[in-house]
Amino acid sequence: MTSPSVVVLDYGFGNVRSAVRALERVGAEVELTADPHAAAEADGLVVPGVGAFASVMTGLRAVRGDQIIDRRLAGGRPVLGICVGMQVMFGAGEEHGVHTEGLAEWPGVVDRLDAPVVPHMGWATVTPAEGSVLFDGVEDEYFYFVHSYAARSFPPLGGGRLTPPSVTWATHGGPFVAAVENGPLAATQFHPEKSGDAGAHLLTNWVRSLKER
Repeated sequence: MTSPSVVVLDYGFGNVRSAVRALERVGAEVELTADPHAAAEADGLVVPGVGAFASVMTGLRAVRGDQIIDRRLAGGRPVLGICVGMQVMFGAGEEHGVHTEGLAEWPGVVDRLDAPVVPHMGWATVTPAEGSVLFDGVEDEYFYFVHSYAARSFPPLGGGRLTPPSVTWATHGGPFVAAVENGPLAATQFHPEKSGDAGAHLLTNWVRSLKER
């Protein structure tokens, strides 16, 4: 059986090499590119992200990443967002008084964590949704977070979705969304590529799911 092909979307932001290496280690054939054809045709697309919500959205739009993601999801083609790559899937981000429109795959706003210490940096457990595919076998493990902003609620989706998203939660000051699984779209607020064996297991679960589609 051939290895699943994965494109890590290269839009000029973030330490994406660690994500590429982590995916290669779990058996994917990985290409780092912003080429729309390659991104459309790959079995899986990974959207990394670090830094500011607004900057990531600017970078994505510069390479037509917003269109690539939308078309893949419309066709049921898997996408995995990581860190700010997850945050931009929400409706908007609020950082330093600046409101930035997101990709609006999910409703809701990403804003600053309400906690005594920000950023939230280090290892933490999560509370996976029941039946989670991503967290199968690593439900009780620790994952590596580094962020000051998050989605602190997950509003109900409107009509037309057959299956509600599976939402995984974590806590820092208060609850926030740690991961979402929503048909072909999955995302994590933490960095699986920096989360040791637990992160590798999670990426293995995602890569394995590409073979099953």
